[in-house]
Amino acid sequence: MRIAKSVLIQPGRNAAFAIPAVALSLFSFAYSIKFGQVAILLYYALWLPLIAVDYKKVLGSHGRYLWIYAFAALAFLSVFWSAVPSISLRASIQYLTQVICALIAVRVLDVRTLTMGMIAGVGIVLVYSLLFGYYEYDPLDGTFSFVGAFASKNQLGFYASLGLIVSFAAVFIFGERRLWMAASGVVGLLSAYCLIACQSATSVLTTAVVIALMMGLRVVLALTPDHRKLLVVGGGVAVIILAVAGVYLGAVDAVLGIFGKDSTLTGRTYLWQQGIEAAKQSPAVGIGYQAYWVQGFSEPERLWEEFFITSRSGFHFHNTYIETAVELGLAGVITLAAMLLRILWGHLRRVIEDSRNDESYLMFSIAVLLTIRSFVEIDILTPYNVGTFLFFFTAGKLATVRRQSAVSAWQRRRSPEPVTQ
Repeated sequence: MRIAKSVLIQPGRNAAFAIPAVALSLFSFAYSIKFGQVAILLYYALWLPLIAVDYKKVLGSHGRYLWIYAFAALAFLSVFWSAVPSISLRASIQYLTQVICALIAVRVLDVRTLTMGMIAGVGIVLVYSLLFGYYEYDPLDGTFSFVGAFASKNQLGFYASLGLIVSFAAVFIFGERRLWMAASGVVGLLSAYCLIACQSATSVLTTAVVIALMMGLRVVLALTPDHRKLLVVGGGVAVIILAVAGVYLGAVDAVLGIFGKDSTLTGRTYLWQQGIEAAKQSPAVGIGYQAYWVQGFSEPERLWEEFFITSRSGFHFHNTYIETAVELGLAGVITLAAMLLRILWGHLRRVIEDSRNDESYLMFSIAVLLTIRSFVEIDILTPYNVGTFLFFFTAGKLATVRRQSAVSAWQRRRSPEPVTQ
């Protein structure tokens, strides 16, 4: 029996394959540490074989993706000056292959299908955590938090944040009804429960900000493109003023106090200081991708002991830019920051200028989530991570050729383009 190519690789017509593929990818990312190579091989098996179906369609013209590969290429090149070349080589190859898979997903997924797949995937991940998860004592702040089946409450919180965002998007951006509206409601409730149970201040605050942003964009999109620009500029200035005023008036400490945190962010400010000192040892290009947190090195051993990390693994500086500065130096920080700013500005510009652009509406919201979290987590720096996948997916969608902006995603689904088999 022959299977039409469109069933596998045609965006908008391959939901039967694409939704489970996205869901299983999220499960693989979430529990790759628990299931090991099986989870990683499953992820590769979902995306890489699509090249054999139609390599021209699946790979496309990679000339426009060169800027997207820049950070992964720098990580790979760091093997030549790494303090531990074998670790940097393995990790950079893993990172690069995840970038390739994410860009394959860009070619075969539309954002509606991605959203449905993420709803299913987050639902599976959270149910698994509720069934097999546990509470963990945090010796730094003296509290017990639900970490699910993860090693960190912040990772559980990240998936809960994504669950709320995509549930909102399914109903209010893509207008889903019936089955997917019900699924969005269930996953949204699960996500809200897990967000409360894990007590992750980072996840709660970032989710609140992004949901508020998405609701605000709905108001902005009711205006004409010209009026949108004025409102966005004015709103942006107002947010900056309020943020600065909040810092000086003590609003930050008040908010942190609600979550039982202090101004040191439970020791993170000290950790950041240590990271900055480590980055000074090789400020230009760093010590190599993932070559710092290595057992046997004196400084990471000291920090593991100070922060009660008995496993002596799975730790980081809790800041994307400091972690990057240590591993890849100023070159890495500039490359990563430039990519992130390009993604944010590119999708925001499409949202403002196009009559309706559901794709950039969601991609910009996800990019904002990743940007905010980048100051306290390293979601986009490691391979086999949902943050890394979404970072490069949003970049890939920005690099793709723009369709007629006045046509909504719903109209495109009603009138799919003909497929040549």
